[in-house]
Amino acid sequence: MTAVIDYGMGNLGSILNILKKIGHTAKLAKKGEDIAGADRLILPGVGAFDDAMKALKRLGYVDALEDKVVHGKTPILGICLGMQLFTRKSEEAKEEKGFGWFDADTVRFRFPQEARLKVPHMGWNYVNLHERTFAPQDQEERMRFYFVHSYHVVCHEKGAVMGTTSYGYDFASVIAKDSIVGVQFHPEKSHRYGMQFMRWFLEWDGYWDSREVRVTSDV
Repeated sequence: MTAVIDYGMGNLGSILNILKKIGHTAKLAKKGEDIAGADRLILPGVGAFDDAMKALKRLGYVDALEDKVVHGKTPILGICLGMQLFTRKSEEAKEEKGFGWFDADTVRFRFPQEARLKVPHMGWNYVNLHERTFAPQDQEERMRFYFVHSYHVVCHEKGAVMGTTSYGYDFASVIAKDSIVGVQFHPEKSHRYGMQFMRWFLEWDGYWDSREVRVTSDV
């Protein structure tokens, strides 16, 4: 059973709809104890880092997630802000730290004025995948997904960056290790590519050996 974590900050309806489209049913978890029986977890996120961590703490998710993910190795997918919460901290946050599951931090996009790039990064963009990926081996078409974010993850952990995206510079758009996967894009808003990605997550064997992946560090 897949549990979609409801803490008041995510596109819950869109996530449930895309899961339904690919023939998978899921339940909403309303508090930490609701994830006890889940064999897959999805942590969505839209909004501010501090508010998200406070809500997760208030609803009893933090200890429950540590138990399920770190100790129980239950596969979890973090989407957008959900991915950023897997890092140690965010430049946006004034009070709260992240889960610290990755040796990574969340930073704001910064561009020289002449670049004329808007923040947030919003719209469709490509994900450049690294070796072992969720894309079929024979797929030649580049995969693109829907993004909307002002902050991105800088990962210092060798082997944890699974895919990158270019917006002014390359940033980590997919990170993975052990049973944890985070994506900066919104698969629930990414049509057929989003459905393909969600199928991969649901069929994934639940363990990612990041040592087997060739990665550019500090992306």
